Amino acid sequence: MGAAGVQIVAVALTIVGLVAAIICCALPRWKESSFSGDNIVTAQVTQEGLWMSCVVQSTGQMQCKMYDSMLVLARDLQAARAMVVISCVLSILGLLVTFAGSDFTTCVEEGPAKGKIVLVSGIMIIVSGLLLMVPVSWSANTVINAFYDPNNPRKMELGPCIFLGWAASVLFIIAGGLLCFFRPRESNSNYSAKYYSGQQPASAPTKNYV
Repeated sequence: MGAAGVQIVAVALTIVGLVAAIICCALPRWKESSFSGDNIVTAQVTQEGLWMSCVVQSTGQMQCKMYDSMLVLARDLQAARAMVVISCVLSILGLLVTFAGSDFTTCVEEGPAKGKIVLVSGIMIIVSGLLLMVPVSWSANTVINAFYDPNNPRKMELGPCIFLGWAASVLFIIAGGLLCFFRPRESNSNYSAKYYSGQQPASAPTKNYV
């Protein structure tokens, strides 16, 4: 597989990671009620996300409510709001820059500029993956610490959005790494070889002296 094929794979991974990141940002499934130990209440399930919290009844009815203020959120979710949104925006920009400089498009003429553009796009996608991994890991650590705290009666578990965020961040990092290593390389066409003929220079005419 050539560099163009690897770049297409990287673009596909970025698109899949972007879809997963958007779902992770939108769905209220970051934290869910736990039914372990003495906390056995199956009448309703509480789900929390970045923008709203939902209560699912045992009958299947769901009621969701937007947060009244950002200040009511925990610190990990406050940071996650900003970092996840920035990650999604940065990955979209990285995709657009990739299409501009990749080998399978002709937006930019062949030359050293193509490689630099793809390198920048790869770095942008890697940074977007790190921006997504940090808040997801922070929230997971907060939930785990609260779960094992004996003084905390309200137990929560990791929601599916946490795992989806981890998967999306890994896809971003892999795609960005592929773009950085398989970017268009500068050719050596600037160096021209000089060829010399094998003929010996003509000797000076001899003069006959009397």
